Amino acid sequence: MRIDERIASGAEPAFSFEFYPPKTDDGEANLATALTELARLEPTFVSVTYGAGGTPAERGKTIDIVSRIKADHGLEAMAHFTCVGATVDELRTVLDRMRDAGIENVLALRGDPPAGVDASEWVAADGGLRYSRELIELIRADYDFAVGAACFPEVHLAAESAESDLKYTREKVDAGAKFLISQLFFDNQVYYDFVARARDAGIDVPIIPGIMPITNAAQIKRFTQMCGASIPPGLLRELELRIDQPEAVADFGVAYATMQCADLLANGAPGIHFYTLNRSPSTRAILSALRCLAPWRRAVTA
Repeated sequence: MRIDERIASGAEPAFSFEFYPPKTDDGEANLATALTELARLEPTFVSVTYGAGGTPAERGKTIDIVSRIKADHGLEAMAHFTCVGATVDELRTVLDRMRDAGIENVLALRGDPPAGVDASEWVAADGGLRYSRELIELIRADYDFAVGAACFPEVHLAAESAESDLKYTREKVDAGAKFLISQLFFDNQVYYDFVARARDAGIDVPIIPGIMPITNAAQIKRFTQMCGASIPPGLLRELELRIDQPEAVADFGVAYATMQCADLLANGAPGIHFYTLNRSPSTRAILSALRCLAPWRRAVTA
């Protein structure tokens, strides 16, 4: 079923999980465990990324995992899809394979450059596409996928300004993106301000906040540096106080993410997209608590 339809028709906010294709046997085991445990929570959908290089093998693995999730777990699954390292003909070949595999939903992204290449130096492959908006146009012209896109409350690293970044976001929606999933953030006001600016700019699709529960202090610092997200001073202070206590960091991370998500849902967010890192305990705890609290029943009109 199309994700935009599931979001619109759900009895509760849209809860979704993001996974990535593992590269080791241990990673395969972690993913299998996470899928089994998180499937019991009956998410609105799940998504599967692939590596920054976007090689044919990586794309193929993403499609295989999405197909397996649909067949083995009965979940609606979405494949990530980027412009990186592919010609238009190669992109069409992948889209054909997705269609033939019964995949109905695609998250269209420009994609990150290969490791070691600065984001500002990103260039399209010969015969390829440069922008996610072009990728969405390609998909919508010849295929019947429901298309989602990314948005960046704290501005994409390669954007010239917040204004230009919002302009590109509007172009993605005008091209056919039916919903947006945000980059991770830890200050809800950043999301609220972005949504307000997006609505003023005529962007009327659901904007789902992306949340990454903190389980490792060093890891989250690395991730935020890579994507341009910020860690509020108070949150950073609490993480530093627990830097030598991994279990305490994880416990605090669950508590912080639960409060963050509850506030978002009480203030009208259409759902939560959890960046799971192929692990289930934190996400299970947070979502279970949210369903007990049901903060969306107190939601303001947004």
